[in-house]
Amino acid sequence: MAVRGEENAGPFGAWMTMDLPEGSARIADLGALARATGRDVGRLPYSIRVLLENALRHCGRDAALDRRCGRNIAGRQGVVAAAAPGASAAAGAPAGAATGPGATTGPSAAAVSPVVDEADVIGILDWDPAAARRPELAFMPARVLLQDFTGVPCVVDLAALRSAVARLGGDPTIIDPSVPVDLVIDHSVQVDHAGVPEACRRNMELEMERNAERYALLRWAQGEFANLRVVPPGTGICHQVNLEYLAEVVGDAGARAADQVGTGERAVRPGAPAVRWVYPDTVIGTDSHTTMINGLGVLGWGVGGIEAEAVMLGQPYFMLVPQVVGVRLVGRLTAEATATDLVLALTELLRGVGVVGRFVEYFGPGAEALTTADRATVANMAPEYGATCGFFPVDGETVAYLRQTGRSDAVCARVEAYCRAQALFREPGSEDPEYSQVVEFDLGDVRPSLAGPRRPQQRVSLEEVGTRFRHDLPGLSQGRVDPTWVKVEFDGGREIVRDGHVVIASVTSCTNTSNPALMLAAGLLARRARELGLAPKPWVRTSLAPGSRAVARYLDEAGLLEPLEALGFGVVGYGCATCIGNSGPLPGGLERAAGEQRLVVAAVLSGNRNFEARIHPAVRANYLASPPLVVAYALAGTVDIDLTTEPLGTRPDGRPVYLSDLWPSTDAVDQMAAAALRPELFRSEYEAAVEGSEAWRRMAAPRGGLYAWQQDSTYVKEPPFLEGFDLQPAPPADVRGARILAILGDSVTTDHISPAGAIARMSPAGRYLVEQGVDSMDFNTYGARRGSHEVLLRGTFANSRLRNEMADGREGGWTRHYPTREVLSIYDAAMRYQADQVPLVIFAGKEYGTGSSRDWAAKGTALLGVRVVIAESFERIHRSNLVGMGVLPLELPNGCVMRELGLSGDESVDIEGMEAGLSPGMALQVRIRRGDDETALGDRRITLECRARLDSSVDVEYYLHGGVLPRVLRLKLGA
Repeated sequence: MAVRGEENAGPFGAWMTMDLPEGSARIADLGALARATGRDVGRLPYSIRVLLENALRHCGRDAALDRRCGRNIAGRQGVVAAAAPGASAAAGAPAGAATGPGATTGPSAAAVSPVVDEADVIGILDWDPAAARRPELAFMPARVLLQDFTGVPCVVDLAALRSAVARLGGDPTIIDPSVPVDLVIDHSVQVDHAGVPEACRRNMELEMERNAERYALLRWAQGEFANLRVVPPGTGICHQVNLEYLAEVVGDAGARAADQVGTGERAVRPGAPAVRWVYPDTVIGTDSHTTMINGLGVLGWGVGGIEAEAVMLGQPYFMLVPQVVGVRLVGRLTAEATATDLVLALTELLRGVGVVGRFVEYFGPGAEALTTADRATVANMAPEYGATCGFFPVDGETVAYLRQTGRSDAVCARVEAYCRAQALFREPGSEDPEYSQVVEFDLGDVRPSLAGPRRPQQRVSLEEVGTRFRHDLPGLSQGRVDPTWVKVEFDGGREIVRDGHVVIASVTSCTNTSNPALMLAAGLLARRARELGLAPKPWVRTSLAPGSRAVARYLDEAGLLEPLEALGFGVVGYGCATCIGNSGPLPGGLERAAGEQRLVVAAVLSGNRNFEARIHPAVRANYLASPPLVVAYALAGTVDIDLTTEPLGTRPDGRPVYLSDLWPSTDAVDQMAAAALRPELFRSEYEAAVEGSEAWRRMAAPRGGLYAWQQDSTYVKEPPFLEGFDLQPAPPADVRGARILAILGDSVTTDHISPAGAIARMSPAGRYLVEQGVDSMDFNTYGARRGSHEVLLRGTFANSRLRNEMADGREGGWTRHYPTREVLSIYDAAMRYQADQVPLVIFAGKEYGTGSSRDWAAKGTALLGVRVVIAESFERIHRSNLVGMGVLPLELPNGCVMRELGLSGDESVDIEGMEAGLSPGMALQVRIRRGDDETALGDRRITLECRARLDSSVDVEYYLHGGVLPRVLRLKLGA
């Protein structure tokens, strides 16, 4: 397709016109940029090329005339971008700005500096793979993806911002997403019913009953926010819906003006550009597994909900241009290995390499041979191996997948033509880019594996699972060495349940249910098992929760849904179920017996997360596995087994059956996939799914620009984040006389900090709900109640497996209050400290905040009164979330191990140096005084020089404003 220059060609003369089958469109031409600057774009990793195009497309444009609906942008430190309610577009835009990508007039700021200038573009062009110091970049994602557990708090915050603007006398409608936002309701279905006919229908009915208030809020948001589309419950998991339906790889701003909304209405996206632009699709999402879309060549990653809100409200996503680790894949997977085994091996490898805060990009002949579904499986678990994303460039396989999943011929032609013209299309055998580090991995070395019992990076080979479980048993059982068992009543009689018995076997999660080869393999294995007369053990709770309706459809058309159902793997719903902790009740009296005897029972699931108490509070050993292995372990009934040598069951005539007797061949899976995966299947399923059920379509929704908060609601309450809001932020202050709320170890996850699953009746959150008249049967989950700060505040650090060294060895959300020395719940202790106006700190080890991009892990921390978290290291998203809530992350000096400080919890802490002014990465003095007795003699003080993990000038700005929401509100109000 021809690329032509124009008279007004933008920065570097690189805004060009490209002829496409759909018509002419403007592009930010990387080839023209290379010619104008004498630089070689081809040496850059493909993911960096996407960032380069993004910077070039937005270069030199006044923030007041940014591309969507009056998008107001805060630039670097010292750049003010704000608009008073009703302000008109500013004058002084650079030449050509009004015809930039999606440029519109509307609410905007008075004369401000461009958020991206030519120096920024050159900085990316001159990307140094080895540089430790990296430039900042104002990245403009094309769209935002939300799921309902994290999306509801975003909507609540937007509604709270509207209320705050109204209280200040402004126009509340200035709070409106200025980029397209898709919110997929996918995390609320619970597996109340499983292994029975009509389980899916009954679970979905319960979902609508339990979540009526939350869903009404979302229906209100869909009606009142112009750029928000809600995908109804029962469609699938947001990442799989993104992969199969939402993402187009190359965006078309001209085609976005009118999008089909799930209710059947037509919604006009405001801000349709005067000039049609095409560009690489990019996305950020409020779920860490947004990275899955990188398998399709779409650059995207998970962020905290607080950061996503800033982008939704017109702020760029400020980041440091990353280092890129290249993973060169060679060879091919063996017949016994699956894409799940591959990603578990890569997770283990890359955790050892150390890729936190870096991009990972896959290349080499092995990468080229992987299907798009296999690539998506690998990209999905980037958070587990610690990377910001795991990127696969666009190639012919990408275009083939788009066709297979029902995208139009026009979209497929646009993707191939544009990516080829922009050097974004990876040709087989093409020259490799430069990388910060190259890691080589042979796919032929991958062996069948699981990961567990507590972390996705704890890979264990299939033949070693039983041995490893017995080795881990003392730690899992809190010190018990000898195996134990209990007798439990089931519908079919009494059974002996032992340590290691599998009580949950679930084919679930976006990671694997989006991969047809894995799902078809599970179905083929189930069919063979049924032919041989096998069935799961009676203590195993089986379920199938596909990530989209298309999965159930192709399994059914392939004749594999019926054998799965016969083994108990009937569809229980379309969403993120067991993997998020919505696993439902255990069979019979098993849960009580397991708790009383400290029995270590197991879950095996095809998910991506197996953190402590996440899957089910009573299940202490949790293993990730491929879908066919999930079915195999349901048949075996235990993880205390070597499936490579021991039989997993017996035929009716007593002959043993081994895994090798059931395992399908690669050819059988490939033949089934070729027959079952048809474009019209995906098109028809999504056309029906996005309309929603009758109950969804008939649901009444509130109206009006301001959300009508209900004071007695236990689901949706106006949050207190903007209470006492002042147009001018307070100056930074040192922290004096802080107490320690918790002393935590390594790899504390966001599930430890803010659990998503069941609410215990005697927990602070449970007591609060009872006080509000809520029956324990109607508690729902922490995840479903994220619209209520009263519940989530009380649920912060409420994980039943949390280990705080201040709690005398007691598991759960406990601490010791000082100076009374009472052991209290963390919530109750924090409330006492707040009443006494005592600031709080938390100490932790390495990788603090690993896991889900859970904004409530930071919100709850802030509402407890924690001012500072001091850790050996932080996981990327949680660090950003803490800053976004005005909580300071401090990193201990290199070589300083938290446990070696000898803290007991009775210390008081001062943090000094903030009053003199903050800058990125600056050192602050942390002074720790041991004990309560001011007059005691001896060396009772520790002084540490800790690094403030304010990694950029924008981090500093957000922190000084008390977080993202106050900063954005001040910008909107022109403060």
